[in-house]
Amino acid sequence: MPTADERSLASSVPDPVLAIVRRLASVGRRAWVVGGCVRDVLLARREGAAAASRNDWDLATDARPEEVMRAFPRVIPTGLRHGTVTVLDGGVAYEVTTLRGDVSYSDGRRPDAVRFVDDLVEDLARRDFTVNAMAWDPIGGRLVDPFGGVADLEAKLLRAVGEPAARFAEDGLRVLRAARFVATLELELEERTAQAIEPSLASYRKVSAERIRDEWMKTMKARRPSRAFEVMRAHGLLEATAPELLDAVGCEQNRHHAWDVWTHTLACVDACPPEAVLRVAALLHDIGKPRSRELSSKTNDYTFHDHERIGAEIAGPLLERLRFSNDERGRVVALVRHHLVCYDERWTDAAVRRWVRRVGTELLPELYTLVRADVRAKGRDADDEVARVDALEARAAALLAAGAALGVADLAVNGAELVRAVGRTPGPWVGEVLRQLVEEVIEDPARNERGALLERGRALATSRA
Repeated sequence: MPTADERSLASSVPDPVLAIVRRLASVGRRAWVVGGCVRDVLLARREGAAAASRNDWDLATDARPEEVMRAFPRVIPTGLRHGTVTVLDGGVAYEVTTLRGDVSYSDGRRPDAVRFVDDLVEDLARRDFTVNAMAWDPIGGRLVDPFGGVADLEAKLLRAVGEPAARFAEDGLRVLRAARFVATLELELEERTAQAIEPSLASYRKVSAERIRDEWMKTMKARRPSRAFEVMRAHGLLEATAPELLDAVGCEQNRHHAWDVWTHTLACVDACPPEAVLRVAALLHDIGKPRSRELSSKTNDYTFHDHERIGAEIAGPLLERLRFSNDERGRVVALVRHHLVCYDERWTDAAVRRWVRRVGTELLPELYTLVRADVRAKGRDADDEVARVDALEARAAALLAAGAALGVADLAVNGAELVRAVGRTPGPWVGEVLRQLVEEVIEDPARNERGALLERGRALATSRA
């Protein structure tokens, strides 16, 4: 009689995947659904949730790559050297990989050679963690679990397959994947697996920055990414990847916070919605505090003057080193630079407009979210501070809706009109005058009228002659 796990798997595997398995069976070969898709179905059942819809159903087969290619009309030879081909069905791609056995990994990343095998268990034995080393046989209706992945899911444990140090030596990224799975799967590191991480850091240091960046971004989708970054801190991964963050550990805050900078930082990350770039900004938003901390003789409390500027200067090179895109890096640096918002109701409308201009309207939605997360992560009552952010957002929105001029493009005159009105040869003076006009219009929007601007522009140009 099928178990509850087997019934869940049988009802979850989509028809195109079943069709691939049956087609391979028709030519005398076997195929299994393997890896994360099996794990996630079983995990969802334990959480009482529906398994997430997914297209990335991976299959393992005892067919050689050339046999798979002959069996299907639309196939991409994705990685023939490693036994992987991609079968296309209705615009969806399914990876089918020939069973492989253990080999050596001289560079801590790629196998020195690929050895195809016919034994499913031998293939599963080379995988990283027991919860990823399970396979589902759709035709036989049998869950294959030779290393206790189901029991580890029940115990909420993340345990390496076999000898942890050997698994980590094969691919240095696996120690970072361990940290990610602690967060995304909400599992606890099994003791021997945890103990093997730090001795495996030599292999981890060979991992490309791009792969590390990708793991960070995947981690940010977890309900609590802090779990992963705490593993990275505790086991040396941050020291190898982003030592700048370690200065926050134990760095005492001022009396407005209940926690140190590191604990507050992780709480801020968790308080943000699961948008990866925003959460990276939360991770780095106070990275400048340790370098700016001073004890005030007047208040006998710590100050962090200019920490947002210092933090932006630290964040930029760190993100470049980890190969974040220019757009991602620009957004994170801007969010770090502007995250300290000291708004109160005494701000004039002009002050709000200047703040919006300085920040940029495109950044505002993410910035409001980050600032709310920041104040909620202080470990103290944050209702009053959140209310101030709400008030600033509403006030800025009202001023923008009223047509506030924030840049040269918003002026009622342009550079060519100004040149004609002044009667001078174009030059740097044009930009200088236009920028001054913007400042005056921000102060008083009523000045954004063509005739008045041309008159004022002539006066400014004359004073600069």
